[in-house]
Amino acid sequence: MEVLTINRVEILGRVGAEPRIAMAGSTRNAKFPVATNERYKDRGGALHEETTWHNVTIWQGPRTPAFEQLKKGSLVHIYGRIRNTKYKGIDGEDKYFSEVTANHLDIIKEDADQPAAPGGFR
Repeated sequence: MEVLTINRVEILGRVGAEPRIAMAGSTRNAKFPVATNERYKDRGGALHEETTWHNVTIWQGPRTPAFEQLKKGSLVHIYGRIRNTKYKGIDGEDKYFSEVTANHLDIIKEDADQPAAPGGFR
């Protein structure tokens, strides 16, 4: 009996740079970083914030918003899978690169009058 495995990731964060849009055959893709933040208190009660950066690639599809709507600072909700790539560096050593290959993207419209939620999201 084969065991079912799952490779799934969900991210709610902010686009960290203007997306790089390219053509691959007849399909467009966009690559951009997304930042997520986590706040926590240490044992001494001091508040800390940790930012994690995620490399994201998404391919244009019928349910994908126009890439031109993606801007640095946009709040995005992404579903996808983690993809790890191994390659040889200039020094001949093995290098690894992780990215989220998104299959769903929502650009969250923010209301300026709405108070910020924990984590800085509106």
